[in-house]
Amino acid sequence: MSQRPRGRRPVQEITEPQRRTLKEIRLFTNRRGFPPTMKELADILGISHASAHGQVSQLVRKGYLKREPRKARGIAIVREPEDDISDLVAVPIVGRVAAGQPILAEENIVGKVLVEGGIARAGRCFALEVTGDSMVDAGIRERDLVVVRQQPVAENGDIVVALLEDEATVKRLYIRGERIELRPENPKHRPIPVGPDDGLRIIGKVVAVRRPGSETQTPGTAWL
Repeated sequence: MSQRPRGRRPVQEITEPQRRTLKEIRLFTNRRGFPPTMKELADILGISHASAHGQVSQLVRKGYLKREPRKARGIAIVREPEDDISDLVAVPIVGRVAAGQPILAEENIVGKVLVEGGIARAGRCFALEVTGDSMVDAGIRERDLVVVRQQPVAENGDIVVALLEDEATVKRLYIRGERIELRPENPKHRPIPVGPDDGLRIIGKVVAVRRPGSETQTPGTAWL
C-alpha cells in the first residue's frame, strides 16, 4: 500500500502576491524600458529582498518569468496569466525606426502586436520595429518592437520616437534649459544635439517593448 506524500502540495496556480509581483515588473519595464533589479522590486512591493527573490523564483518555476544569470536586470516576462490575456489589445506595426543613425520610417502597417489594454487604451498607440543597437542598455535591441503612444510632447528622460526633418529615430530625450539632445543608451553612439532649426518633432513616447519569440515581454521592458 503506497503512502501519500507528506506536507503541503505545491501550488501551481499563480497566487495573488505573485500576480502583483508580475504586474509591478510589467509596469516598471513598460515605464523604464528595462526590468527592475531585485532591490527595486522589493522596494516597490514593500517586502524584503529575500521575499522578492522568492516571488521571482516561484514565477520562474511556474513559467511566467525567465531569469538570465549574472545580470542585475535579468528578469523578463515570458507568459501572462490566462485571465489577463483577454485584456490584450492588437496594436498596428507601422514600420521600422532606427536605434542607431536615423533612417526613414516606413509607415506601412505590416502586422499587429498584442499589448496590455491598460497601455493601449491610454492613447493612440502603434508599434515600430527597431533597427540598430544604440538603445541596448535600455533593454531595446535590434528587431524588438517598440510600442509608442502618440503624443507631440515628452519630458526629459522619456524614451521617444522623434523625427529630425523626415528621419525617425528612437532615443532618450534630454532637456536642460536651451540644450536639447537625443541620447543613445549605448556608449558606442554619440548623442544627437538638436538645434532650433533642426525640425525636431516628437512622434510619441515608447511605453512598451516586445521581443520576437516572447509572448508579452516588455523595455526594457522595457519595455520607459
